[in-house]
Amino acid sequence: MDVLRTPDDRFANLSDFDFDPNYVEIDGMRQHYVDEGPRDANPVLLLHGEPSWSYLYRHMIPPLMQAGFRTVAPDLIGFGRSDKPRNPDAYSYETHVNWMRQFIEALDLQNITLVCQDWGSLIGLRVAVENDQRFASIVLANGGLPTGDQVTPTAFRIWRAFAKWSPWFPIGRIIQSGTVNDLSADVIKAYDAPFPSARYKAGTRAFPKLVPTTPDDPAAPANRRAWEALMKWDKPFLTAFSNRDPITRGADKQFVARVPGARNQPHTTIRNAGHFLQEDKGPELARTVIDFVNAN
Repeated sequence: MDVLRTPDDRFANLSDFDFDPNYVEIDGMRQHYVDEGPRDANPVLLLHGEPSWSYLYRHMIPPLMQAGFRTVAPDLIGFGRSDKPRNPDAYSYETHVNWMRQFIEALDLQNITLVCQDWGSLIGLRVAVENDQRFASIVLANGGLPTGDQVTPTAFRIWRAFAKWSPWFPIGRIIQSGTVNDLSADVIKAYDAPFPSARYKAGTRAFPKLVPTTPDDPAAPANRRAWEALMKWDKPFLTAFSNRDPITRGADKQFVARVPGARNQPHTTIRNAGHFLQEDKGPELARTVIDFVNAN
């Protein structure tokens, strides 16, 4: 497989991101992850989405670590400091699920609290229900598990067309478009850091087209099976969606109504936050996670 590796100097002196890098080999590729806090503590697994990387969680990692959790934030293959297959066809929904399962097995994570957003939820929810013995609870933030049977939001259709056709794909600016807060030039630079040129962006370009939007999508059957498992999931399940996300706003209702473990949980709406609520309200989301885990 033709794989690219972003030079390490691209990640030097990033704003508010001084965590030591860690690596594990997955299918012959190097996958990066942040791993902070006591190694013998229960882990909180922070899964990013498209087109971000573990940098998205930089304001959540310290409070989670200080609360006593092992805080693990991987970069998906194709993102961040992880290796990046150059061929877009190397990426599929199923391969991302398999890569994340291998990552969890390589670290032998147990009693996991999953915190997932965007594609982190499409991958993370699948991994959790397919490996439920490793997971203790789930926090879903601005995400979902589409089967192609739902109406696709207009905002997502526009985004998918942009990812497919636009000759310009500025990662940092894309993140900015999904936040309420204005990002500094240093933060935008940090989101751009993993992608020195267009050659490194195959994974980011691939994700939008992999979202199931029709009932006959290749990933639809597996996601339907995952929903069947979620409708029997009685472990603690919390939704924490923001109020200013045009893509996922309102999707939390189906999880609250259908997942047994979501009953009687303090589901929350995080106000004045966009799609990337970790960027807009990271400390608030971290406190929500801490309180939820400690209460359960």
